[in-house]
Formats: sequence, structure tokens, C-alpha cells
Amino acid sequence: MIYIDTSAFLAVLDADDKNHVSAGKTWEDLINKEEPFICGSPVLIETNALVQHRLGVKAVKIFHEDIFPILSVEWADESVYRAGMSSVLTAAQKKLSLVDCMSFEIMRRLGVKRVFAFDKHFKEQGFQCLPA
Repeated sequence: MIYIDTSAFLAVLDADDKNHVSAGKTWEDLINKEEPFICGSPVLIETNALVQHRLGVKAVKIFHEDIFPILSVEWADESVYRAGMSSVLTAAQKKLSLVDCMSFEIMRRLGVKRVFAFDKHFKEQGFQCLPA
């Protein structure tokens, strides 16, 4: 099972993203290996908001119709929110987001060790990032 972060979704969908080519190769490889994909509901919400803002509703439709159906979504509850917020406040880093910290919490609870992401915070937290 591999967790997918907003940074990967954006890189796959946005041809102008600096990681687009690498993301496309990784995405294709994961699809071919039939890797089970998981993301947290905060990532799903963040991705939809950023895709709509940066790429428009047409891209949101592509995400919703082509990518969302192959995802297993872990819906965050209050305990995930509280754990994530506690991590944000403890770390006190401007660039470490609540969505990131909630993702770390979800991954740890589920025992997920690998993540498709271009966000350095996942590696800093000890997760194996793809692409390597």
C-alpha cells in the first residue's frame, strides 16, 4: 500500500509542474504494479482545492472521475485532527502543514511506510518516498 500526497497528485496532473515527468513515470509504474493507493481525506480536500485553483474545474473533473475511484480514502476523525494539530504546534515550523501532520498520523496508524510525494517532510518523518 502506498500513501499519495497532494504534491504527487499535482505533479501528475499539471504538465507545468517541475516534477511532472518524474511523477508521470512513478504513477505509471505504480499503476502497472497494481499498487493499492491510499490517501487521507485532508489530502483529498487539499488536492481538489489546489487543482481547481491552479488548473480549473476541468482538471478537478479528471481527478474526480479518473483518480478518485482507484483511491482508498482514510477519512480523518477528530483524533487525527488533534494529533496533527499537536504536531504542528510542537514542531513550530512555518512550512509544516496541518495536512502533512494529519497524513503522518494516518500513515502511522495504518502502518503505511511508503509515500508518493515530492514533499521533503515525509522523508524527514522517516517515510520512504517515491520517486526515490
